[in-house]
Parts: sequence; C-alpha cells; structure tokens
Amino acid sequence: MSQAGHHPHQHDRDQRRTRRKPVAFAATVMDVITGEPMGQIGNLSGTGMLLICPAAPQSEAIHQVRLPLSGDSAVPQYIEAGIQEQWHESPGAADLVWAGYRIIAISEEDDARLDAWLALPG
Repeated sequence: MSQAGHHPHQHDRDQRRTRRKPVAFAATVMDVITGEPMGQIGNLSGTGMLLICPAAPQSEAIHQVRLPLSGDSAVPQYIEAGIQEQWHESPGAADLVWAGYRIIAISEEDDARLDAWLALPG
C-alpha cells in the first residue's frame, strides 16, 4: 500500500503531540548501510523526524542512519538510530519530498544525547 500523499495528521495522534524542534543548520542524514545521504532534517523529536529528501522514499522502509546534532561546540555530535518511513508527500517544490520517519531503535547513549539536544534553547 503506497503512503504517497498520506498526511502526517492521519498518524497516531500521540506521535504528533511530541514536541518537534526545528533544525537551524544543514543536517544531512546518512544511511549507514549504503553510505548515501537520505536528506536534510526539517525537524526532530524524541520519537521521529521530518526529512526533506531529493526523491520519494520506499513506503515503510527501515534504515540505519547517522545524523548530526549541533550544540555548544563547533563540531557536531553524531547519533545513530533505526528509523522507519511513516509517510511522504510532495510539498509542491519541484524536486523535494517531505518524509516522516519514526525512530524505532536507538542506543541509550544516543537517546540521552538526543534528549539533551532537544532540551537546548532554540
């Protein structure tokens, strides 16, 4: 079943209530297995992320990813997580697709880093 055109407000409402933090720096998410970039983070929460992708992802695909978290230092920290595609749609921009991903696996250490980053101002 295709998820194209499936809107985020049709998901599990609890996931949508999770506080999302916009990412104010170029944060490229890399697929750890293929080494290929998947897209730029639009926003990030403790349960998932919005990626701005150059092409539509496969519906419900699972990826192991590495992503940067900007903080107080000039060098970003990186975390790894397992994510699963939940929805995607074209926002009208020619070569862009918005895709919502749910975090399905993350180490305790990286989860703590993500929580600390989410608690930062901004």
